[in-house]
Order: sequence, then structure tokens, then C-alpha cells
Amino acid sequence: METIRFGMRYWKKYLPLSLLSKCFSLLAILCDLALPLLDAGIIDYIIAYNPDDPPQRFLFAFLFRGDLGAPGSWELFGKISLIFAGVFLCRILFLYLKNVTFQWCGLRMECDLREKTYAKLLELDGETLSRYNMGELLTTMNRDTIIFKELFSRITMNIFDSVCMIALSVVMLTAFDFRLLFLPLAITPLFVFALVRYLSRSRKLFRAIREGYSQINLTVQENIDAVRIVRSFAGEDVEISRFDRDNGHIFDLSVAQTRLSAKYDSIFMGFQQAGYVGTVVIAVCLVLSGSIALGVLTAATTYVTKIIAHITQLSRSFFMMQNQLVSGGRLRRFLTEEGAIPDAPSALVCSERPHIELKDVSLTLGEKAVLKHIDLDIPYGKRVGIMGGTGSGKSALLKTLSRIFDVTAGSVLLDGKDVRDYPLEQVRAEYAYVFQDVFLFSNTVDANIAFARPDCPEETVLGAAEIAQAARFVEKLQDGYATVVGERGIGLSGGQKQRLSIARALVKGAPVLVLDDASSALDMATEKRVLSALKENFPDGTMLISAHRVSSVLDCDEILYLRDGEIAERGTAEELIAKNGAFAAVYRLQTSDGQLDDSSYGKGEL
Repeated sequence: METIRFGMRYWKKYLPLSLLSKCFSLLAILCDLALPLLDAGIIDYIIAYNPDDPPQRFLFAFLFRGDLGAPGSWELFGKISLIFAGVFLCRILFLYLKNVTFQWCGLRMECDLREKTYAKLLELDGETLSRYNMGELLTTMNRDTIIFKELFSRITMNIFDSVCMIALSVVMLTAFDFRLLFLPLAITPLFVFALVRYLSRSRKLFRAIREGYSQINLTVQENIDAVRIVRSFAGEDVEISRFDRDNGHIFDLSVAQTRLSAKYDSIFMGFQQAGYVGTVVIAVCLVLSGSIALGVLTAATTYVTKIIAHITQLSRSFFMMQNQLVSGGRLRRFLTEEGAIPDAPSALVCSERPHIELKDVSLTLGEKAVLKHIDLDIPYGKRVGIMGGTGSGKSALLKTLSRIFDVTAGSVLLDGKDVRDYPLEQVRAEYAYVFQDVFLFSNTVDANIAFARPDCPEETVLGAAEIAQAARFVEKLQDGYATVVGERGIGLSGGQKQRLSIARALVKGAPVLVLDDASSALDMATEKRVLSALKENFPDGTMLISAHRVSSVLDCDEILYLRDGEIAERGTAEELIAKNGAFAAVYRLQTSDGQLDDSSYGKGEL
């Protein structure tokens, strides 16, 4: 029930149109039920009319008693045929209106769910998203939204149709002779018992199939991202074997589902045929005894067929509902997920010249202490360099500033106020990040650069590319700035992607520029030109530079050297070299032959 209540949040806005579609459906059902009565009248009053027989009692009997023509005449047959055609066409019209309205509601709900899941994906922090693998996220955002909306559009409509058809057919049979209901009522308990067992087993299978699709999506996604690694290690056979294993698992589960469906479909079909044949036998006996007319026999058998058919449709609807409830449960879990980085519903506004302070900041991720007792004062315009070995906490420190991570102790202040008191959008607007893991979208070069400001003037994009030393190689591309780069920047070198990423950060125009190992793939000459251009064109803004290369931080106002999440040394480059500590050792190592060399230093860290 929780899953259904969750879905109603998104369905209730379409409830009026959904009710209208059910009205169309009810009208179509009434037309459908009227046709067998017209058939019965044609048989009893035209084809097999006997003036000596007593008048028959059924809903449309008045049409056959002389007003439209004499019983047994061609005139009556022609007019009844026109009425029959009119009712038939009305049924088709109402079915068309029903299908259009309920399908539109379902598609709108699907779009809403997809938009909500995408917005939630962007809202949740990395720590929370790490609880989901990529395959599960893709399945939730695509397959689950499609399947779950079917519960409220198609399945509810099918259940409504079946219940109305069964109830009205029972009324019609009762009006003819209550004994015609004997077999349908006798079969119902057996049918319900089989249906309960069917639903119990199908839910388990659907849950397993859904997990299988998540796993195969994960396998495919990983191989797309790691295609070059797979090829370089000649691991194609291993990955094909892994995919075949996942694919085979889904196949086995699907076969089990098919066998289960085939087994119970046969049982339900057996009930249907037994009910139909038995009711025909009872109806024939009633005709022979004079209790009902021959035309009523044909109508009665049609209604019994509809009852049994719609009981079977109910079973299939409840079967499909198990799959939809599984998908809805996954969607509910994801959309109600509470992020580790809550937003602050306040009206605080960050200044254009932010003063950043870290007071006794500590950060623990999982069970690992990543940062320990960090104190740092960064007035607007200050340049801070951060160095340290792999895993020392450089990137984690930078991510606490914009609440990509929330500190577990101490506080990060913006203009004297805790960043947790500001709206997230305000805090993150203060920073322009260049991450060490560069990501470029499958779009044109200029669209990637202008990501933060899609409507910015072309001159802004060109200027940012010039400062980032990207203009020269971009102009040599086949279509220049209109060149479409592949997913994750495939087709560009690491250094080219880093320069585009720096240009993208500059276009944002934030007061604080954060370079997280942003020049690791650049040669030293290009790095020097980039840093020089940044110093010249970003003279007043705050700049935070995390790097493995000493050359990247030499001009900074203050340099921090981190070790195991703590500040081991701090000061200007001259002061740290004079201390003859860890920074000085790295400086001598990288400059021992007059050339900087970072080949001994790792790139990946928190």
C-alpha cells in the first residue's frame, strides 16, 4: 500500500482525466453488453419467431414488438441492424476516447517520474549515490518509470473494465435466470486459490528479474567506460564471459517466468472452458424446459464467456501488478532517499567577495578519517596551494568548501557564517571547480565551455579558451568550436580536456577558482602559460590550487602540505624550502636536474 500511496502523489493531478477515461470505458462496456441482447431479439423475434410463443422479457424487448416493424419482417430486421451498427460504432468511438485519454495520463506520469528521478540524481550527494551502482540507477530512471506508470494507467483501467464487465454480466444473467450463475460461482473459489499462489510466486520472480537487469546494465556501463582498459589488457573474452553470465541469468529467470505464466494460464483457461461448457449445458436444459428462449441462450453464453474472460484478465492484471509494485518500490526508495548534504531553507545570500574560513575542520568518510583539525583563513583574493601525497586529503579539503562533503567536526565559514546555513545553490555559485577527473559532455566544444552560462556571448567563450591555452588546438579541430566531442571527451588528449575544463570554469565567473590537480596532464611549458594567464586575467579572485607539481603552487600566497589528512607544513614556498621538511624534499626531487618531474607521484585521491 505504501508504494501505491507513493504513486498517487504523481497520479492525482491526472485523476479527473483518468475518471473521464473510465466513463468512456463504462459507456463502451454498456454498448458491448447491449449487442448480445440485440442478437437475442433478432433470433427470437425475426429468425425463429413464433407468434404462439409468449413475449420474451429482456432489456430491448420493446424494440421488437411492432413499433419498428412487424415481428419476423425484413423491415424490423433492417431497422434493428441499423441500431446494432449504431451501438457498435458508439462502442468503437468510446474505446478510442478511452485509449487516448488514459494513455496520455500514463505518458505524462512517466515523464513526471523521469524528471523527478533525474532531479533527485542531481540533488543527491556523492556519498548517498555511492549506495547505488550505475546499473541500478539506469534501471530506476528508465525501466522502472515506464513499468510503474502502467500500474496507474493500463492496469487500473483493465481492473476497472473487468470488474464492471463481470458485475454487469452477472446482473444480466440474473435477469435471465439465476441458475445460469451456478458454474461461474462454483469456479470462483478455485480460481481465487490459484490466483493467490500465482501472485506469490510471480512477485519473487519479478524481483529477481529486476535485479538481473540492474546487473546487466552495470556490466554494459562499466565496459563502455573502460573499453580502452579492456582492450589494452586483452580482456575481451573475460568481459564477454561476464556479460554472457549475466545475460544467461536473465534468460533463466525469464524462462521460469514464462513457465509459471504458461502453467497458470492453462489452469485459468481450463476454468474458463469448464465454466463456458457447463453454462451452455445448463442453458440448453433451460431452453428445452421452456424456462428461457433460444435467443436468451446465445446472450447468456456470451455473458458467461465475458465473465470468465475478464476473470482471466483480472488474474493477468494482478500478475503484472507484482512487477509494477517491485519497480514502484525501487522508485519510492530512490525518490525518498535523504541525502547526506541537506539544503538550508534560508534567505542568506553569499557576497561577491567571499571570505572563507575553516575552523578545526575534520572529515570522516565511512570509517576513515580523511581530514583532521584543519584551520585555514582565506580572505578574498588570496592564492592558496595544497600539496601532499596520494590520499593525503587534498581533494577532500577542497570539496568541503562547497559542501560536496559536509564536515563531521568543526565548521567551514563564508563571511563569518557556517556554509550549512546558506542555500546550497548560493554556496556552490561561489566556486568554479576544475576537477582532476575531467568530464566533457557529448556536445560541441563551445557548449562544453559555456556549460555554466549557456547564453553567454561568444566573446566570453573565446576569451576563456584563450586564457586556458585551448584556443590554438580548438581552432585546428575539424569544425572548430562547433566540433562535437565524444562522451567523456573521447577524441581529445588529457591535456586538451583539462584546458577545456579550465575554460569552462572561467566562463562561470565565480569569485573562487578551484584547480584540483587541473594541470597534471599538461606539459610544463603549457602549464606555465596557463598559470601566467590566470594570474594576469584573474588578478583579484581567490584561487585554490591542489597539485603534485611544485611548479603549480610556487607563486601562491600560502602553501599547505598535507599528510594523512593533517597540515604537516604551511607557509610560502621560500619559508617551506627553508624549513627543509617534506615540501623541501619534494622541491629538491622535482628540481634536482633543473627540470620538474612528477612521474613519481600518483594522480588519484579523495
